[in-house]
Amino acid sequence: MNNKLLSLIQPTELLEIYQNDEVVIVDASNGKNAKLNYVEKHIDNAVFVDLNSQLADVNDNLANGGRHPLPKIDRFAKTLKEIGISKNSHVVIYDDKCGANAAARFWWMLKSIGHEKVQVLNGGIQEAEKIGLKMSNKVQKNKIVEDYEFTNWELPIVEIDEVEENSMKQNSLIIDVRENIRYRGVMEPIDLIAGHISNSINIPFSTNLDSTGMFLPLNELKLKYLNLFSNREIKDVIVHCGSGVTACHTVLALDYVGFEIPKLYVGSWSEWSRNNKKVILEK
Repeated sequence: MNNKLLSLIQPTELLEIYQNDEVVIVDASNGKNAKLNYVEKHIDNAVFVDLNSQLADVNDNLANGGRHPLPKIDRFAKTLKEIGISKNSHVVIYDDKCGANAAARFWWMLKSIGHEKVQVLNGGIQEAEKIGLKMSNKVQKNKIVEDYEFTNWELPIVEIDEVEENSMKQNSLIIDVRENIRYRGVMEPIDLIAGHISNSINIPFSTNLDSTGMFLPLNELKLKYLNLFSNREIKDVIVHCGSGVTACHTVLALDYVGFEIPKLYVGSWSEWSRNNKKVILEK
């Protein structure tokens, strides 16, 4: 493997290293029964991390930060120690959505505190089981590690006012990665208002994947975004979704193929749609 790790790791690559002492495998599956599913079956040696309680600071005021605002720095540092991650850890994250959900969010958070050795498992637990990675129902005992010290998020983040400002600029690019039916405002299953941000374009995160749920081949994925980014500075690019989680999937895809990491709008549509901001419908 190269000195600089790709943001994705293939299941066969994980099969070779998953018992190494420095490797920490994390199950970041999300959903109502995620913890129960983890207890019933997970990759052997994997620890569990919860999106709502550990990777976000969930509260009732969605108009201020959206559905999954980032946790405070000290709380995230505590989470890393709790699940046994140190600065030397090689972290491999998976979920049950082919890496397309909270695994990508956790990857972004670790990259944003400067952690270099972190990868998302291509294809998630489904592919891991398919190629013969050992599964277990034994809850992994977390490693004892020192405090993980850092002071802030290093990757670019934008707040709602900056997004609004960019929505009125022709040279800016706001990428909405939600399903097209939500982007167009045909239906909205989660948030109060349907539609999309003015001047945004829709590139659903699912289009980063093939029909089996694996990421597109690197060259194909790069070509997908090449024309979009060829004459544009990364400082003019913002990525968002419904709540700042699946947007990280597209950020990961861009990093994987060699683009600079763009700005993330963490509050995303869950925040925007609750602040009387301009909404576009294309039914």
